[in-house]
This record gives sequence, C-alpha cells and structure tokens, in this order.
Amino acid sequence: MEPITVTERTRVKRGPKKARYDRTTIYSILDEAFVCHIGATMHNTAAVQPNFHWRIGDRLYVHGSSKNGLFQSIIRGETACITVTLLDGLVFAKSAFHYSANFRSVMLYGEGEVIEDPMHKRFALDQMLEKFSQGRSTEARAPNETEMKATVVISFPIDEVSAKIRTGPPVDDEEDQSYPTWSGVKPVTTLIGDLVGE
Repeated sequence: MEPITVTERTRVKRGPKKARYDRTTIYSILDEAFVCHIGATMHNTAAVQPNFHWRIGDRLYVHGSSKNGLFQSIIRGETACITVTLLDGLVFAKSAFHYSANFRSVMLYGEGEVIEDPMHKRFALDQMLEKFSQGRSTEARAPNETEMKATVVISFPIDEVSAKIRTGPPVDDEEDQSYPTWSGVKPVTTLIGDLVGE
C-alpha cells in the first residue's frame, strides 16, 4: 500500500505517542465505524454534520441529498475535514485531572470528488449497502432514476490522514496511588444485534 505522508495538519502534536500513520490501522478504524463527521465552511461559517461513510480501496465515500448545503460547499471546492471515532473504554483515574477514554480515531483532510459516472455511482452505493450487511445490495430494491438524481456521492482520497489511539489503564500521579478510590477502565462496546422487523 502507498505510504502516508505526514503533513502539518495531520501530525499529532498533543500525545504524539498515540499517533498512527499506517494505512492498515487507519483503514481498520474507517471500516469498523459507521458514522463520520464532516466539517467544512458553509455560508462563511464552520459547519459539521454526521454521515454514513464507507471505503473502497484508497478512497472514502459519503452520500446525501444533492441539495445538502454542506455537500454543495464541498462540491464548490471547500476542503473537508472528516473525523471518525470509536470509543473503547471510559478511563477512571484516582484524580479528576487524569480521567480519559480509550479510543481509536481518524482525521482526514481532502477535497471531494463528485461521482458522476452512473455505473461508478451505483457501484459505490452498492458498497455502502454491503457494509451494512454482506449481500444486501442484491436484496434491496435498486434506486430509480429520480432517487439517483436526488443523491450525491462524494469520494475523498485517503492521503492527508492520521489516526490517534489510546489504550490501557489510567495514568495517575505517584502521590495519588494511595488515594482511597477505585480506578480502572469501564469497557465500551458497540453491539449490532439481530434484525427487528420483516
């Protein structure tokens, strides 16, 4: 895989030991998470919105209404900042100052490319359904022409990107080790259950 070049925007400055710049780690986080947050300038102000995302090769894909204001800003050339976070644990320290969380996160900067080719667009949307459940793209009704026109699909190169990960127990000051309160990690997991419905 093509190595990632660290830029001034993606270099992790606070907690650099938590930084990861390899595609294997970054892709695994992007693939496990379902929701990203997309930030860009819209109407001369900062705006962030949640969205589903999925990955095809070295590009990250999002989709939404073709009239979406934030997407329109990206289509006009605004650079987007996309973040993904997986929460793995709540870290209880003995001191309030050292409370933390175990997490895996990705931050990506890029200029979006609208997928105009109908076959590419349909393929990309099918891959979103496959992320929901393998084989689902062949089970669900295909989008009709009106639905396709109402939907915009934008892809971003996974190039200017970094991951940040925290694992392990709390890190308390030595003088707090004997403080009479418990400390440790409460694990957090995301459970996708069985389908409820018809």
